[in-house]
Amino acid sequence: MKTMKKRIPVLAGLILALILAAPAQTIDFSKKALQSERSRSYDALHYRIKLALDIDAKSFLGETTVTVSSLREGLDACVLDAEEYTVTSVLSDYGAPLKFEQSDKELKVFLGRPYKFGEIVSFTCFYSGRDPKKGLRFAEETSDNPKLAYSDSFPDNVHHWFPCFDYPNDKVTDEIIVSVKSGYKVAANGRLDSVVEDKAAGTVTYHWSQELPHSTYLIFFAAAPYVVVRDSYKTLPLNYWVYPQDEKKALPTYGQTPKMIEFFNKMFGYNFPWQKYDQISVPSGGGAESTSATAMTQRIMVGEKDEPDFTAISIVSHELAHQWWGDLITLRSWAHTWMNESFATYSDYLYFRFEKGDDEGAVNLLGKLNAYLREAKTRYIRPIVSDRYDQPGDMFDSHTYPKGALVLHMLRTLVGDEPFFATLSHFLHHNAFQPVDTYDFIRSVKTVTGQNLDWFFDQWLFKPGHPIFDIKSEWDATRKVVQLKVVQVQDFTRGIPVFRVPVAVKIVTAKGPDIRKVWIREREETFEFPADTKPLLVRFDEGNTLIKEVDFPKDLDELLYQLKNDDVIGRMAAAAELPRFKDDPRVLAGLERGAQSDPFWAVRRSAVEALAPIVSPKISALLKKACHDPSSVVRAAAVLALGERKDRTLTEFYKDVFKRDGSGRVQAEALRALGKTGDPAVIPFLRQSAAVPSHQNMVKRSAESAVKQLEKK
Repeated sequence: MKTMKKRIPVLAGLILALILAAPAQTIDFSKKALQSERSRSYDALHYRIKLALDIDAKSFLGETTVTVSSLREGLDACVLDAEEYTVTSVLSDYGAPLKFEQSDKELKVFLGRPYKFGEIVSFTCFYSGRDPKKGLRFAEETSDNPKLAYSDSFPDNVHHWFPCFDYPNDKVTDEIIVSVKSGYKVAANGRLDSVVEDKAAGTVTYHWSQELPHSTYLIFFAAAPYVVVRDSYKTLPLNYWVYPQDEKKALPTYGQTPKMIEFFNKMFGYNFPWQKYDQISVPSGGGAESTSATAMTQRIMVGEKDEPDFTAISIVSHELAHQWWGDLITLRSWAHTWMNESFATYSDYLYFRFEKGDDEGAVNLLGKLNAYLREAKTRYIRPIVSDRYDQPGDMFDSHTYPKGALVLHMLRTLVGDEPFFATLSHFLHHNAFQPVDTYDFIRSVKTVTGQNLDWFFDQWLFKPGHPIFDIKSEWDATRKVVQLKVVQVQDFTRGIPVFRVPVAVKIVTAKGPDIRKVWIREREETFEFPADTKPLLVRFDEGNTLIKEVDFPKDLDELLYQLKNDDVIGRMAAAAELPRFKDDPRVLAGLERGAQSDPFWAVRRSAVEALAPIVSPKISALLKKACHDPSSVVRAAAVLALGERKDRTLTEFYKDVFKRDGSGRVQAEALRALGKTGDPAVIPFLRQSAAVPSHQNMVKRSAESAVKQLEKK
């Protein structure tokens, strides 16, 4: 569900070496409430939901027919979740009134007679509500969106707009029939059965049918004056429901969807399971993967000019992946949230790497690692699979999203590509349209690979934390070996285990690289590797697979070699470490080469950021040169570094950057830099610049912020 706040940025200076002393945790998950999967006395089979919306009045009239199968002998009452609306009557399937009781959170319907185990009963609830606080949103018109209504059912708020069993372990089919004023269109799950206009009443009614079972929180609709941009993947209809002002942005934003579906069909070994796929703009903060109809924040809409800088492929691929991971199979209880979110987050990495290349994929994974480590070091640690939470939303964090994705990456590395993806296919085929938990997935791993990996899942899913390695390497010239001492120094008093992990170690000498895989099983381990000469580089975790923190001091010669010759993650790490030796002239030369000549933008950015704090007459000139880099990310980093110097003599330079650079990202940074100069004479230029259109008005916001900063002087 919700795409991690939802796109995870790559942190520029935070690479693999992090300070070991974690700050005090602000949340103790072990103190949260102990939860369990919800029991039920009936199996909900189908909901037929009719709504008459008055968007101007923010009100609705509802009529929901509930069909259930008894799960006990003598079921004489059905208790439904129902909140923030008033039930006026309940009728049996043959029209007789049924007694009912409504409390603040529940509706109890007395069925008129006891029903046997397996016997099916239907009844219809009539109700009305106005502007509920949860579940159903009535949005006012703004400069970004028209007036509209849409459901916001995640994680357990669907019962705020129709009575139901609101828990993910019960899968149902449904119909949504929504009447709204003419000129509006209604998107929802499943197949569109009919659109009927009542000209006399000035309304239009959309009837949608979801014929394959899905969990209740995935039931969705939205009503707005949408423009529908049509696309397809083979015979599968794809539709992009956008606001009229965003029609030209639909294809730049969503145009890769057919390619993504083809990619995921192959990766998952299970073809897209639903009748169509719609992506629908709503004024929310992220994405919500409702079955066959994903609600997408309007903020991701991007024009063709800005798409290279602000591509939406991460959130689009993440939410699309949920059509398998979360919708086809769905977490049985919120303790197993990773079954939805970790798999979707790993899927967005898979597509990103496929589309952008190996180096981009590596930096994407690094961003996910840093997001998890930031949460682990500043907020809390917890097991990924945990029945300790106060509310379901507690589980949608950087443990569930990026850490869980990285666990899947480690599992893939451990078992191999073919067994890993065969496991995904087996799991989906054997559990399609069912609620699942972690143990179902573990069974698929055992079935497909033949391996008992309980030890792997125990330490990575059912225990908190990650290994923190203190590493030292020495070359023994007499014995011609490299000694590598590895010590796990994490805080074991917090339930963090001594981790058992395979790791690849790369020893680079003049003869070339030698990669050896070793197993770490103890708190302290010492390994020896043959080396006829002193290594040029020793890399721990070649391939960057492990979830970890590392303190692995390297001398200047090794860092300079690493900056020039290692993989992209190693080169970024070397750039970040080199300022420790800033007084050595070779550091400036190495970082200058990295900033100007490295083939990958992320390394050039890291070198620019490493240059910024170095005191030298050459730095400003180097940073100015970086403002002409082919990558807008590097150019923005260079402008930021210059701006931190608060140098008024650079005022005209920043103006020139703003005028000539076509990237809104860089233009915004140039305006912020002008604000930092402290020169009030630039205020007219800033106010004039605020009128320049940009993605999400970032130029305007930066100009206004800079003006406020200067007016305080």
